Amino acid sequence: MLPQIVSTKEHRFDRHPPIHPTADRRIGALTVLLDVALQLGPEHDLSQILQIVTSGICQASLCERASLFLVDEAAAELYTHVATELEIREIRMGMDEGVCGWVAGHRQIAHVSDPPHDDRWNSSVDMRTGYVTRNILAAPVISNIDDRLVGVLQVLNKAHEDFDAFDHQLIQAFAAHAATALERRRMQEELLRGQEFKHSLEMGRKIQRGFLPDCLPDVPGYDVASWWQPATFVSGDYYDWLPLPDGRTCFAMGDVSGHGLGPSLIMASLRAMLHVLAKTFAEPDRIVELLADSIAPDLRQSQFISFLLVSLDPITHTARYANAGHAPALHYRHGSDSFARLEATRVPLGFPPIPVDDVVPQLALAERDLLVLGTDGVIEVRNPQNQLFGVQRLQEIVRSHRDRPASEIVAAISSAVLDFHGEHPPDDDSTLVIVKRTACGN
Repeated sequence: MLPQIVSTKEHRFDRHPPIHPTADRRIGALTVLLDVALQLGPEHDLSQILQIVTSGICQASLCERASLFLVDEAAAELYTHVATELEIREIRMGMDEGVCGWVAGHRQIAHVSDPPHDDRWNSSVDMRTGYVTRNILAAPVISNIDDRLVGVLQVLNKAHEDFDAFDHQLIQAFAAHAATALERRRMQEELLRGQEFKHSLEMGRKIQRGFLPDCLPDVPGYDVASWWQPATFVSGDYYDWLPLPDGRTCFAMGDVSGHGLGPSLIMASLRAMLHVLAKTFAEPDRIVELLADSIAPDLRQSQFISFLLVSLDPITHTARYANAGHAPALHYRHGSDSFARLEATRVPLGFPPIPVDDVVPQLALAERDLLVLGTDGVIEVRNPQNQLFGVQRLQEIVRSHRDRPASEIVAAISSAVLDFHGEHPPDDDSTLVIVKRTACGN
């Protein structure tokens, strides 16, 4: 359906303005229109699109000047960088100002034959430039994708006469081609931004992956393996192993609330603090206490970190730990085929401190015993029936693979978690570390 046509003074709708174009003029105008369409096809530069459209409509409609106003949604304004023959860097107006504002608001063609006597006309540009506007034809530029107003195309001063019905059809055709070119450019920009954002996230993932251990720890008598699966490109999960000043090896596991870029940055900060503290302090409870004090300023309201630090002595085969509300953390006793939890010794980092007994738990690792350290993404993943994977399934897999190398136990658990969830990657970050005491002679 063609937009309604508005007369000059009384704003009455006139569907049948006079039409007197010659055949030669029609052919010439349509030839220009075709040429403009061909030029716009491969063009993605905004200034070139504006120039092609305004120059083309001037030539086709035999008018003096043309402008293609775009919509600035944030400022609720119409603006243009191109006004043929006008030495103005930019023209801006409110969405309800002037003839173009009326066209934008009503999404209809406006034909003004006598601007000074039309209450929609804004004479400010004429006053600034000394130009005399005799007549105006303006049409809305509307997206053919979502029917959104993209802009307004305006032509001024038809040569030797007023605009006619053919000009109305012509400006609609130019507006349609302009809308297509502008929307194609917008989609290309969105695609480019999406690609750049994806590239940035991929770089972020590579950087974060570099923060995690790049090799297995050399702990005599122990076999270690790990699995890290971020829900998005970057993760709030953290695991690590590093030497302590007293010769023991510490295993760290953390989970920043939420997932994505924000938690990943906090994770990076946590890692840096841990690596500094672990060069000076050897007791897990002291390190975790200092971590809590140091990381608190970086945590926003309602953010927290569950954190576990286990120090392993490969000579005495004992482990001491501090657990700031982290789970799952299990000790599998091979001899009794039983599991024991590494219970919490303090609240998660970021929570208001609660006084607790000054006790550092210690456990003994017999031959073939396992430490199973993970984040909640391992046990809280859900299947399509909305069932939880749960601790029991985790324990069953550990039990059925208890005599296999740590790497095979990790592979069995990770495969089971992903298969349980279904086709798509889990919604939460998943991290797992298995520490296994090997049998004598192995």
